[in-house]
Amino acid sequence: MTTKADRAVNLTGVYLAVLQLVFTLGWTTYLIYLPKLCADVGIAPATVILILMMDQGIFTVTDTAMGMAADRISSLVGRLGLFVGILAAISCAAFIALPYVAGTGPGAKVWLIVLIVIWAVTSSALRAPPLTLLGKYRAQPSVPFLAALAMLGYGIAGAVSPYLGVVLRNQDARLPFVLSGAVLLLTALAFSGIERRIAAEAQPARLVPPAKRLGAVPMFLIGSMVLLSLGYQLHFNINSAPFYLRFAKAGDLQWLMPVFWIGFNIAMFPASIVVKHRGGLVVMGAAGLLGAFAIVAAEIAGSLNGLIVAQFMAGAAWGCMLMSAVSAALAIGETGAEGKVTGLVFSALALATFARMAAVAGGLQKMPDYAPLVHWAPVACWSVAGAGLLVIAASRLQRVKQA
Repeated sequence: MTTKADRAVNLTGVYLAVLQLVFTLGWTTYLIYLPKLCADVGIAPATVILILMMDQGIFTVTDTAMGMAADRISSLVGRLGLFVGILAAISCAAFIALPYVAGTGPGAKVWLIVLIVIWAVTSSALRAPPLTLLGKYRAQPSVPFLAALAMLGYGIAGAVSPYLGVVLRNQDARLPFVLSGAVLLLTALAFSGIERRIAAEAQPARLVPPAKRLGAVPMFLIGSMVLLSLGYQLHFNINSAPFYLRFAKAGDLQWLMPVFWIGFNIAMFPASIVVKHRGGLVVMGAAGLLGAFAIVAAEIAGSLNGLIVAQFMAGAAWGCMLMSAVSAALAIGETGAEGKVTGLVFSALALATFARMAAVAGGLQKMPDYAPLVHWAPVACWSVAGAGLLVIAASRLQRVKQA
């Protein structure tokens, strides 16, 4: 029988999933239209990748900064919701203004860049800060399931992004930007009510976490997350399409690329049960090794069906890694530093994205001497990080048994 507490827990996860879904779809809309917006103001096509790299560089800094800010201001219920709401309003206003400013012509070049910077800085308030609610107010056993629900929004957005690109390709930018910005703002403004509700239902012991310093484990977690994220970026965004084009036509990619995200979405929930009992580091490590085998299988696949299975498994592994990373960050940060550690996880994702974009901008994947490196780097990233995480997890377990 479902209790009131269970319903409240599920509501929190569903809300976070919707927030991640709407935010990620807004980012996808931005990616689709950015080349046209830049062309409207006279920015050269070659500069678009540099603007995207600038965005990721900003995210790398501000995701952690926003998480730290969330830790500082969340001691008073309602203040975090106000903080997120104000920054969301600024972010959505800047986002909606982008196509209108670009439409005024070359004289708006500087203003377009300024709006992009404002949007990038403020949008970080919609990533780590909302997730800190899970660590601060929810009982620890429920956190992995809630993290899986939250990341489900991210996975669904990844699955529908190819279709969104096809639908919006020839549409005027203004309506999609207005709709995306308005829906995201409404979703973000609901955060304050969600915060107050779960704070009222929280276990008292969760509101005043024990004060203790973070050790070396968080930094190892973040370093591993950089490697795992880089492996994902290189595999999915650079290598996956060429893998499929060995057996399929370019027009089929919109149907084949989402296979990765289907695996991502399905695997997180059973994996959250393992995280609940064994911890996030163990699942991250095991998923890293299994994902590395899946990438090897994709590399050597001899048929489309074999490749589809391998891509499904690689996506499942990445889903387990990301869900476990959020769960581990919230558990490790259970000292009043939930926002900081979770922000570092998102900064690691942004840093890996920046590195992938830099590789693409430099044409690394097209250079004969470096093409094998790009193909096999994801295997190295996932296997090295996975093995390291399992060693650290085993070491922590041994210390617990000896204590």
